[in-house]
Amino acid sequence: QVQLVESGGGLVQAGGSLRLSCAASGSIFSNNRMGWYRQAPGNQRDLVATIHSGGSTNYADSVKGRFTISRDNAKNPLYLQMNSLKPEDPAVYYCTLEVFLVRQIYWGQGTQVTVSS
Repeated sequence: QVQLVESGGGLVQAGGSLRLSCAASGSIFSNNRMGWYRQAPGNQRDLVATIHSGGSTNYADSVKGRFTISRDNAKNPLYLQMNSLKPEDPAVYYCTLEVFLVRQIYWGQGTQVTVSS
């Protein structure tokens, strides 16, 4: 089984920065895609950013230029550097792992990000 554990959420002032981390364990396999999604109260869960094990990245328009997704290697760990945080960024941020070999997507338990104005 795969487990994803996020950390790094918290309270920050608008304009500040936070760095989220996600550690994966289990049958990860090298060919995969990891990412971050977020969900604010009353909203759907939205894509924030993804990164393929080959290095290609994808960002939501709302975070381009402010957030950076990265990973140390094809398996672990995953990071999300969030700069210039805005009042619309607060949400529960979820780490995901998509393993292509088994066509499975795994989710972490989420970490809360709060931005004070």
